[in-house]
Amino acid sequence: MNTLTNPLRTALDLATAGVPPMPLRAGKVPFGNCPACAKNACGGRPNMKTPGPCTCPAPCHGWAAATTDPDVINSPTWARAWREAAAVAYHPGGAGLTVVDLDNAEAIAWARASLPATRTVPTTRGEHWLYQGAMPSANAVRPGVDIKSTMAYARWLGPGTGTLTALPDVVRALGVKESTAVRPAPQAIAVPARAGGGECPHRTPAYLDRGIAMAEQRITEARGAVHATVYRTFLAVLSTHGRCGCLTDAHITRLFAAAQAKGESPRHCTDAWTNALTRLGL
Repeated sequence: MNTLTNPLRTALDLATAGVPPMPLRAGKVPFGNCPACAKNACGGRPNMKTPGPCTCPAPCHGWAAATTDPDVINSPTWARAWREAAAVAYHPGGAGLTVVDLDNAEAIAWARASLPATRTVPTTRGEHWLYQGAMPSANAVRPGVDIKSTMAYARWLGPGTGTLTALPDVVRALGVKESTAVRPAPQAIAVPARAGGGECPHRTPAYLDRGIAMAEQRITEARGAVHATVYRTFLAVLSTHGRCGCLTDAHITRLFAAAQAKGESPRHCTDAWTNALTRLGL
């Protein structure tokens, strides 16, 4: 698809495939909000981080305006944006996807050595690696590497080549800052376990154990904002394993113990876990 020749046609094709598109203006940025939505005066769209009452028919609020509704995409209120559009973007998280945005040759070399092979899309300066599964977005997780999934948009540059791979823990863990340090031993605490039911799609205990071990390592190596690292790590674990019923009290106790060894209090551990559960709707 040529997004510059016919952005509206590209957007409608994406919507048919279940990928929510949106127009981008010059500079690869979303169109500005209309006067009624300026500075988020309308309260924002219901699918934004802070739910709001906005029902504006224009493509306001950036990624949150992306939709698969062809009537909206083809509406008169979106027509001006399509006439002026310099490119088409899409909301990866809305399509159940994560884009690892590799911005230069060094980042691509790192990905080829460190990440599972998946579908790739060439970009102006690097590549997009697409994985099946959504996660929180994060910028600059490594030099030249951004993660675009929920609450973010990515330029549509074509379907890419290769087989789409399930989102692995190594990508989910990228949002957690790396570092090193050692702190006191943990105290015993009550762990608020909560998980879904059903057969675990991860199939083998070894897969889950590797994920928990990686999470423990991220917490153990944290410097600076330890509580933020703990929260992001809990969020990553729950994003992968929180709905399938495979997390046990023993797994969660290991995570809490690693956090307390870094100096987190039992209450702060519980708060971080509860906030992660709430963020994911578990």
